[in-house]
Amino acid sequence: MVEQAKKLAATRAIDEYVQDKSVVGIGSGSTIVYAVERLSERVKKEGLKLVCVPTSFQAKQLIRQHGLVLSDLEENASLDIAFDGADEVDTNLTLIKGGGGCLTQEKIVASAAKTLIIVADYTKRASFLGEQWQKGIPIEVIPMSYKLVQKTIESRLGGSAELRMAKAKAGPLVTDNSNFILDWKFAPSVSNDWKEINTTIKLIPGVVETGLFIGMTSKVYFGNQDGTVSTL
Repeated sequence: MVEQAKKLAATRAIDEYVQDKSVVGIGSGSTIVYAVERLSERVKKEGLKLVCVPTSFQAKQLIRQHGLVLSDLEENASLDIAFDGADEVDTNLTLIKGGGGCLTQEKIVASAAKTLIIVADYTKRASFLGEQWQKGIPIEVIPMSYKLVQKTIESRLGGSAELRMAKAKAGPLVTDNSNFILDWKFAPSVSNDWKEINTTIKLIPGVVETGLFIGMTSKVYFGNQDGTVSTL
């Protein structure tokens, strides 16, 4: 049911927003797989001329596998639209992203796009951050700094900042940028001024980027359990 919801949301978003001769940012994650599939179908059926800019190695592979035109921000520094997923979305369209470890490149591509569209299933919708997503806010850090960043976050903001470990190898997960990720599991009592919190974290030496996406999203498509799609 969740996979069907992802597909419904991705399909509708691609159908409503993609136009001919667009430069499109392609995000990362399981829902984006369905978005790229639909994008490919429309290119073949309608003869659309599109250029795609990926946010990760996974996104780059998806673009290639589906025969779409691959580019980058060096060639296309301004994007018409970007599609991406999210780990959680609150009522203010503030996102937690980075469960897949691609938060920095996702945020760079999102910032280059005139419009950012998020596609997700119903489990990602929340009244407030932390309601559904229990794994914390991802923070990408320079490897040598992780312990310093960890201690600083915990002392200033509370909660626990845990070094994310790799699943298929010994040691920490390494991002596409050769960095580490801390997952900050914030306390329920933490201030919900996410803009201020984001700034506080980013000013810690060694922090590359956070998984908080604030004021960047134009619209979110949620695939629902009953087969409908709702928007926010």
